[in-house]
Amino acid sequence: MLYKFKSKETGDLIMLEPNARRILEIIGKDAEPKGIILPEQMPAAIKALEVAIALEQSGDEEAAGAVPGDGLGLHQRAMPFIDMLQRNYKNGHEVVWGV
Repeated sequence: MLYKFKSKETGDLIMLEPNARRILEIIGKDAEPKGIILPEQMPAAIKALEVAIALEQSGDEEAAGAVPGDGLGLHQRAMPFIDMLQRNYKNGHEVVWGV
């Protein structure tokens, strides 16, 4: 399954299910087929992703929730998502998926 994240400020961001689930879990969202991240939730989501990236880069992949056998780190997977959140937060738009 693919997750397609959409917003008014950026192009669509498409992720495979394991990677999207991991990111959504890190930011405290259920990996439901449909969802929304409101602008007021974005600063905490960005911070949670930054902390998880730092944990992974420190070598504590278990604490960071690594996807086994993925080949790419959370940093590579999450940076486009963090950019999407930052740009939409700045302009007061939500990020949605599954709609």
